[in-house]
Amino acid sequence: MSAAGATASPEPATALGRSRPFGAHLRMSGWKPLVLIVVPTLVMVVLQVLLYRLVAVVEGGDDPLATTLTPLKLLAVNVSIAVSGLLAVALLARTTGAPWRSLISWPRAFDVRRLLHHLVDAALLVAAGIGVVALVAPGSPGWTAFGVSGTTVALLAVTVLTTPAQAAGEELMFRSVALPAAASWVRAVRPALVVGLVVSGLAFAAVHGSLDPWLSGYYVLIGVSTGLMAVLSGGIEAPVAFHVANNVLLTVVNALMADGGAVPLDRSVGAGDASVLVLAAVNAAMVVLVWWRERRAARARD
Repeated sequence: MSAAGATASPEPATALGRSRPFGAHLRMSGWKPLVLIVVPTLVMVVLQVLLYRLVAVVEGGDDPLATTLTPLKLLAVNVSIAVSGLLAVALLARTTGAPWRSLISWPRAFDVRRLLHHLVDAALLVAAGIGVVALVAPGSPGWTAFGVSGTTVALLAVTVLTTPAQAAGEELMFRSVALPAAASWVRAVRPALVVGLVVSGLAFAAVHGSLDPWLSGYYVLIGVSTGLMAVLSGGIEAPVAFHVANNVLLTVVNALMADGGAVPLDRSVGAGDASVLVLAAVNAAMVVLVWWRERRAARARD
């Protein structure tokens, strides 16, 4: 296509127009959004349970659903979510005819530099948040003592090698698919985005399976915050960057502070407390930073 006066590429049949922001750019029939939100989530849960049972056989454990993360269980979680994220994108593209690229960024192209800039920002913010929690509420995350063992090294290897894929998979499921799917129920842009953010945020919280009010509220906040990052930036680079930095850094610290053992994973009632407000502030700060970077980039283009 020539640089000047070229005919615009035809939009997919599901697109409502290039003037609509990412997250409210798809049109679907009434039943499709529900399928696209529910099916990948169910696949993720079933796949994770099956992999947990396989891990229990390999490790010789008698409780495959025990609330501790061994290296193999962490690998099972990461694989199940990464696969389900890819399934969600493929399912949406197949059922609606939308190009898969429009689920990564819209209407602009995917931007690696954007991803890297946001990754640096997110890493600094998350590291600062972990530091504050360590100072004001060191007992809240379930840390016991610093220790390095073979289990620790294996946890760190699995985290570094596969957690980025897990974080990207969750963003594909909830920001690339669930957000625009739910938003497609409403035609007007702003109400559509509100519906998309709320539904995708609640779905994200639901799959984390916590009934603790502090933790469940925090998961909703993460879902809404990363959804806002996607809408503000026109793609999933910012939420993927934040999710990767958050999950990798938190898991690395949790592994190092597990006294050489498996990482505890307690999401029962009473497991959360006010210390999650520190991490909530990190989410809010990242949203503001994404907004600032996008405004700055827009002014530079003008």
